[in-house]
Amino acid sequence: MATRSESGFGEVSRLRGIVFKYLTFGASLVGILALGVLLAYVFWDALGLESAGTAWYLTYTVTLLAPLLGFLAYARDKPEVTAGAIELVGFTLAGGTLSFAAIIVLIVIAGPGVWVTYFLTVVAPVIGLFLYGQYEREATWVGLAMLGTLVVGPIVGTLGLGAISTVAALLGAPGVYFLSLVVPGAGLAAFLAADRFDASRRVALGVAVGLLVLAIVGVPVVDTVPIVARSVWFAVLVMLGLPVGFAVTNTARQPARRAAFALPAIAIGGFLVGEFVVGAIGATQPSPWLDWQFLTSPTSSLPADAGLYPAVIGSVFLIILVSIFTFVFGVGTAVYLEEYAPSSGLLGTVTRLINVNISNLAGVPSVVYGLLGLGIFVNINIQFGPVVYAGIGAGTVLTAAMTLSLLILPIVVISAQEAVRSVPDSLRQASYGMGATRWQTIRNVVLPRSLPGILTGTILALGRAIGETAPLIMIGAVATKYNPPSGLFDTLTAMPLQIYTWAFLPSEEFRYGVVAAGVVTLLIVLLSMNSVAILVRNKYQQETY
Repeated sequence: MATRSESGFGEVSRLRGIVFKYLTFGASLVGILALGVLLAYVFWDALGLESAGTAWYLTYTVTLLAPLLGFLAYARDKPEVTAGAIELVGFTLAGGTLSFAAIIVLIVIAGPGVWVTYFLTVVAPVIGLFLYGQYEREATWVGLAMLGTLVVGPIVGTLGLGAISTVAALLGAPGVYFLSLVVPGAGLAAFLAADRFDASRRVALGVAVGLLVLAIVGVPVVDTVPIVARSVWFAVLVMLGLPVGFAVTNTARQPARRAAFALPAIAIGGFLVGEFVVGAIGATQPSPWLDWQFLTSPTSSLPADAGLYPAVIGSVFLIILVSIFTFVFGVGTAVYLEEYAPSSGLLGTVTRLINVNISNLAGVPSVVYGLLGLGIFVNINIQFGPVVYAGIGAGTVLTAAMTLSLLILPIVVISAQEAVRSVPDSLRQASYGMGATRWQTIRNVVLPRSLPGILTGTILALGRAIGETAPLIMIGAVATKYNPPSGLFDTLTAMPLQIYTWAFLPSEEFRYGVVAAGVVTLLIVLLSMNSVAILVRNKYQQETY
C-alpha cells in the first residue's frame, strides 16, 4: 500500500489517500444533511405541514413530487435539457425578484413623481449613453459621461423634483409607469430579438409593438382583480415578462433543449391537478404561517395577524443602498490598489500597509462595526467652521446602510482585488502594445475579465449584510415598526431584527410558527437575489471566455 517516489514527495501511501478521500466525503455529507434537516425543519413550521392530512401528502406525491423526480432522472445525463431547465427556472426567479423590487422601490417607496423625475435625469441618460457606447466603440468619452450623469443627474433631479412631479401628476401613476417602464421595455425586447436571436427589423418591431399591445389589452383584465393595480401590472409585465420571454425563446430555438419545457409544465400542472384532487376528496390541507397576509401586514400582538411587511421594505431599502455604496467604493478601491497604487518606495509601503489593514478588517466582528456606526453616524458631533455635523440619526435608513456598508466593504475590496489580480498581465501588455491607455485597458480588458469574480464576492458580502442583526441593534434601529420607512432619514426595522424580536416573545406561536415564516421569507429573498446576481455573473463569464 506504500511506494517510494523519485519526485521528491517521499513515501506515497494509497491507504492515506483513500482514507482522506472518504473523510472529506463524509464531512461533506454530514454538513449537507445537517443543513438539509435544519431547512426542512424551518420550512415544516413555516408552511404548517404538520396539520396536513395523509391524503394531501399522497395526492401531491402522485401529482407533483413523483413527476418531478422522474424529470430529474431523465435530465441527469442530458446536459442540454438540464441547462434549459436551469435557464427557465433561473430567469423566472430573476424576473420574480426584479418584479418584487420594482414594485417596492418604484411604486411603494418612490412613487410616480419621484421615479419619473430621476428616470428622466439619471436612468434614461445613462441607458442612452450605454447603448450609444455599444454601437460606437471608438467613443471613449462614454464612460466618463455616464459617471458624470450619475453624479450630476441626482442633483438636477432634486432641483426639478417639484416641476416634474407636477407634470407626472397630470399623467397619473399608470401613465407614468407605462411610459417609463413599458415603452423602454418594448425597446429592450426589440433589441434582444435583433441582437440575440438575429431577428429581422420587421420581427423586432413586431415584438416591441406586441408588448405594448399586451400591456394595454391586459388593463381591463387587471381591473377585475382588486389587489392588482395597473402600475403593478406594467411593472410585472416588463420585469417578469422579459426574462421569462427571453428564456422561453432561447430554449425553444434549440431542439436539444425543448424537453426542458416539461419541468414548468410538470410543476404548474401537478400543482393545479393536486389542488383539484385535494378539493374534490376534501383532504385536510396545511395551515401555513407564511401567506399573503404575512407578507403584506405589519406586526401584531396576535401571532395569527403578525406580518413582516415593514421589515421587508426596510431590508429592501438597506440592500439597495448597501449594494450601491459597496460596489462603487469597494470596486473603486480594488482597482486603484491593483492598477494605480505604487508597489515600491514609501508609497508602496503605505499601499502594503493598507492591504494588510483591509485583510484584518474583514475578520472584525459585526458588533464592532455597529459600535463604529454608532460613534460616526449617530453620536459624533463635529464642527467644520460654519458647518456642524451632529450625526445622521439613530436607527435611520441611511445610518443603517452606511454601517452595513462598512461591515462588508473589506470583503468586497479583497474579492475584487483577487479578481483583478487574476487577469493575466499578458492581456494588459497586449492592450498597451496596441496603443491603449491605462484607462482604456482597465475598462476594456481588466474589468470585463474580472467582473465575474467581483460579482461573486459582492453577492456573498451582500448576503452577509442582509442577515446581520447586531449592527442594527447598536445603531438604534427599532425592533418593531408598524409602518415601512418613507425616506432615507426615517427609522426602520429589518427582517433579521424583527425575527430576533419574535424569537423572544413568550407565545409558542411566535417562537415557532411566525419566526419560521420570517426565516423562510429571508431565505427566499437571499436566494432570489443570489440567483439574479449569478445569472449576471454567468453571462459575463460566457462573454469573456
